[in-house]
Amino acid sequence: MDHFQIIQALTRSALPTGGAAVRNQVERLKQALADAGETRQAQSLAKLLANSAKAAEMAPSKLTQSRHTLFSGEELSKNTPLPVDRETASPLADVLFPEQIKGDMPLLDSRVAVAAKALLSEWSKVEDLLKLGVEPARSCLIYGAPGTGKTSLAIWLAKQLNLPIVLARLDGLISSFLGTTARNVGALFAFANRYKCVLVLDEFDAVAKVRDDPNEVGEIKRVVNALLQNIDSRRETGITIAITNHEQLLDPAIWRRFELQLKIPKPSFEGRVGIIEKYLSPISLDDRVKKLVAWITKGFSGAEIEVFVNGYKKYLALSGDTPDNIIPALQYLLTVSGEKVSRETHDLLMLEPPHIAAALASIPDLALSRADIAQLLNKDKTTIGRWLKTA
Repeated sequence: MDHFQIIQALTRSALPTGGAAVRNQVERLKQALADAGETRQAQSLAKLLANSAKAAEMAPSKLTQSRHTLFSGEELSKNTPLPVDRETASPLADVLFPEQIKGDMPLLDSRVAVAAKALLSEWSKVEDLLKLGVEPARSCLIYGAPGTGKTSLAIWLAKQLNLPIVLARLDGLISSFLGTTARNVGALFAFANRYKCVLVLDEFDAVAKVRDDPNEVGEIKRVVNALLQNIDSRRETGITIAITNHEQLLDPAIWRRFELQLKIPKPSFEGRVGIIEKYLSPISLDDRVKKLVAWITKGFSGAEIEVFVNGYKKYLALSGDTPDNIIPALQYLLTVSGEKVSRETHDLLMLEPPHIAAALASIPDLALSRADIAQLLNKDKTTIGRWLKTA
């Protein structure tokens, strides 16, 4: 290529400050030269790219200690360039700042809530722990069924530290190019380790799979090894929270890297009542109705309960019915809920009113009186009494 020395000088000057856009164009030029048989010139650009990447990771940073000794690094701002996939230029993570995150602690099982608050206590009382010769946990694996609030909990925990959150969906780090996935993992951790932040790894199982899985190629072994090394190295710089719906897919060595392993179960009966109350607003329903809906949604995740309650609100808006006429609304919702609701519950609520009354009276979890059943069915107690006698 003519005038390559000028291009080489321009590249050397632009790479340190040009960010991902300049780097991607240099990568394209390097590939074009290689394809054209200009091997020496392509190798020269490859060396400049490698030196630039190393310099970016090793550059002196304005290291400052946060109010927690758990974190060190530069301040992360909204103008900080994000790490990208070299092949596609897609960001490897998003950054959430505390002021962007709204909401209270997710509604969780009481034992999980206690464990989450205990973890926050560890992070806020670092000095007290160190005096006793122990250190706070720096890594936490959150797992459980989809829709149970795992990601919301991880983000809420991170927000309590009043630090930026580097949120990465690990399925987005996977590349079809050999070696690129491991390189993306390294770039993500290098970025998180450089800045004062909480690293949250969503869809963790996408990369942390069992290394002897016969359905995976040898590349996954290299990726998992890279992930293990990076988790170990991050222990000295900050907190890592990983999230997965498929804990059975994780490599055994991954589990050992996480000091805390928090399972998020599907909500209990009381938990379902709380979730129903949260999403019903601005509608107000009798406690008996909320308990009935909680009984119907047994086995639902929090996200599924939200969909169910929103369906009820849509039904009211479109039908013009009143909130106290609950059975027709529930029958409609059961019809459009597929197989989420158990067949027994579905069939019970599709019966004629006298049979529904008898069935509701026989459910121990609800402990409904005749007055309660009369309220639910919009009938008087005398009618309910008559139906129950003849049932």
